[in-house]
Amino acid sequence: MTSMIEKITQSPLRVVCEEQTLSSGLTNNYRICDRCIMDTSDPDIVFDQNGVCNHCTKYFQKVGEELFTDGQGQARLERLIRQIKAIGKGKEYDCIIGVSGGVDSTLTAYIVKRKLGLRPLAVHLDNGWNSELAVHNVERTLKTLGIDLYTYVLDWEEFRDLQLSFLKASVANSEAPTDHAIVALLYHMASKIGVRHILTGSNIVGEGIHLPRTWGYDSKDWKQVKGIHRRFGRTKLKSFPHLSALHLFYYTFVKRFRFIPILNYFEYAKEDSKKMLQAELGWRDYGGKHHESIYTRFYQGYVTQRKFHFDKRRLHLSTLICSEQITRAEALRQMNGDSYPQNEVIEDKEFVLKKLGLSEDEFEAIMSLPVASHRDYPSHSLVFERMPNVVKLLRKIATNR
Repeated sequence: MTSMIEKITQSPLRVVCEEQTLSSGLTNNYRICDRCIMDTSDPDIVFDQNGVCNHCTKYFQKVGEELFTDGQGQARLERLIRQIKAIGKGKEYDCIIGVSGGVDSTLTAYIVKRKLGLRPLAVHLDNGWNSELAVHNVERTLKTLGIDLYTYVLDWEEFRDLQLSFLKASVANSEAPTDHAIVALLYHMASKIGVRHILTGSNIVGEGIHLPRTWGYDSKDWKQVKGIHRRFGRTKLKSFPHLSALHLFYYTFVKRFRFIPILNYFEYAKEDSKKMLQAELGWRDYGGKHHESIYTRFYQGYVTQRKFHFDKRRLHLSTLICSEQITRAEALRQMNGDSYPQNEVIEDKEFVLKKLGLSEDEFEAIMSLPVASHRDYPSHSLVFERMPNVVKLLRKIATNR
């Protein structure tokens, strides 16, 4: 008879709830937070005497520091908007927003234009993996709001080679190249059009619990991105948007560019926001978080669960528990649901492998490689990981200028 462990190994997309995991005997050390649903799939997780983990504890610390929905926060928002308009006076645009077609970036576009009366330039990075629905959402949203769009299309051969390099490197976050390029592109465009403020859809309410260090590494570290590509890549990166440590310092402390998570200034209920965007802009829901990208859907729904043994849905659902948008019981129910049907897995896998130029055997060979850490490759981890308090302080100083 096939054991439970063998069944789980053979079915990597199966999500096992707390009770099933404990009763299966999969591991004697398995533990899950009593408040959220973060668990020991993050080996660095820490629980207090009440069974509450460090992730949701840190979430509530961030709420006190970074959520500005009270009276003082609104006064701060008014000062910020006056500053943006003053600096942008006489220019074609007064700020930049990033758009992906997802709910957070779409809501940001709506708030920035309709609620705040700003004149944004929307910037979109096309990495070759956009779903048709994402393209529809971007086009429909910006046309309805009257916002200009700048799209940067990555050189596919360069980007394909970079994505393959990260897969071969066996590090947990194969999407770092996309994330790096997005940040770099936003900085470069802000510099090009002469604005200082980049308004983003990042938010505490939906994303306040960040990626554990064991699940990924800071994508802004160009030394890491370049080092992995140098090791495994074959194509020169001639046009890929990038951001060196010197660039990051220059843009932040000399040019004084600011990333503003504008949704942190508003009461934000994700499901209510979706309904509003559907009614106001004709926006259409695409399913899971970040599923506007076919590669993201496949990587997070299949690769990370099968090879790295964690499920990024835990981050999102745990955050929603902490922000009281769903119950813990509902989060566990969703974790046990079939969020990525097998027929979609098969279809996406075939599409991804064909687009990357991988055979089934080549892909399986990559999946069988030992898991590596970002520490196995060149990085500026001293800045990005080992000195978070110093970096946070410097960013706070820059923000308050």
